[in-house]
Amino acid sequence: MKYHLHTLPNGLRYILAPKNDTQAFTLLALFKVGSRYEKKGLYGAAHYIEHLMFKGTEKRPATERISKELDAIGAEYNAFTSRDHTGYYIKTDGRHIELASDILSDMLWNSKFDAIEMEREKHVIVEEVKMYEENPLMRIDDIFEEQLFLPNQLGRVIAGEREDVLRYKRDEVLQFRNDYYRPNNMLVIAVGNIGENTGELIEKYFANTNVQKKALKTFKKFSLEQKKPRICIEKKDITQIQLALGFPAISYNDPRQYALKLLGVVLGGNMSSRLFITVRERNGLAYSVSAGSQPYEDTGYFVVMAGLDVERIDKALRLIVKELQKVKHSLVSQGELSKAREFIKGKTVLAHEDSGVVADFYGKQALFKKTILTPEEMFAKYDQVTREDLQKIANEIFLPEKLNIALIGPFENSKQFDGIEKFL
Repeated sequence: MKYHLHTLPNGLRYILAPKNDTQAFTLLALFKVGSRYEKKGLYGAAHYIEHLMFKGTEKRPATERISKELDAIGAEYNAFTSRDHTGYYIKTDGRHIELASDILSDMLWNSKFDAIEMEREKHVIVEEVKMYEENPLMRIDDIFEEQLFLPNQLGRVIAGEREDVLRYKRDEVLQFRNDYYRPNNMLVIAVGNIGENTGELIEKYFANTNVQKKALKTFKKFSLEQKKPRICIEKKDITQIQLALGFPAISYNDPRQYALKLLGVVLGGNMSSRLFITVRERNGLAYSVSAGSQPYEDTGYFVVMAGLDVERIDKALRLIVKELQKVKHSLVSQGELSKAREFIKGKTVLAHEDSGVVADFYGKQALFKKTILTPEEMFAKYDQVTREDLQKIANEIFLPEKLNIALIGPFENSKQFDGIEKFL
């Protein structure tokens, strides 16, 4: 799919990606700010601000006014906060491009940040934090990344800690918002059934004239200092434990990223992967087991996730580590590599039937990568990866001293897991 990238005089960039085989369109606005940009006293602020954008503007004074206008056209709309970016989107019929642009830009540039609403929303966030903390499937990701990245800000929980959220001061939150919600830190993507005037509409509604000349604040880069395996246990009286086992890995722009993605598919990307067959099908040790990588601008990680029987955790761990060891010492078969390539291509084609997925695909690349690739160009990168490349990246990433294990379960301590790295 072809795309067109434009940059306005105030620094705002926007991408147009027409998709002629759909009546739907997605308008996505991204800001290059997330939890890793926060400072002490404002942990969780990026996520808090995302919530507040739906609480009313001067033109649309209340949450209900915004939702009623969007519900009236059957739109899907929401927002999300990650560690390195925040996004807001509206998906609707292509006939409503101007209304979607009007509403989304109004929220992003003109939200009131009413003091009463801000206090009320703190308690909503606290309940959200509780939900994550009390759900092992959600909590395990946070525990793993905390262990991997702390004390760097990249390891902090996106939603923040309850005490931090309740102590936010309005002026500090607004200053954080003003530091990052600027045209030159913003990307707008329109995908799907878009007309010839879509670019003009984006410029009309999003080209805020409030251009700040001061430099954008950035984040503290992650520095890897781990010299021995680490195990973190969060005790919880459950019979199915949650496991995250992984290693520090590579960034968005590392050319080895394609090999690592393919290795993730071979190991745990689908129901015919090595870990799925070994851990679940042949030994019945898990209902779910998967593997994959997550890149950031300056680092990343590779992780195996599984929900395991507490009584057979030792056997499961040994089998998982053994599969990692195998790809270090033996080449994957040509058939496995070919299937992994076709799996990624097929899943990408299916996912890109959704204009929202396409918007995210181009948006993340524009935010974090030096070069934006089309799906076809990305497929060509995967085609260039060899079996030797997979073995090489496995040996570079799966290092015993860099092993990180996070567990939620009824364990008093981590002693029974000591020495697991020897199997690598």
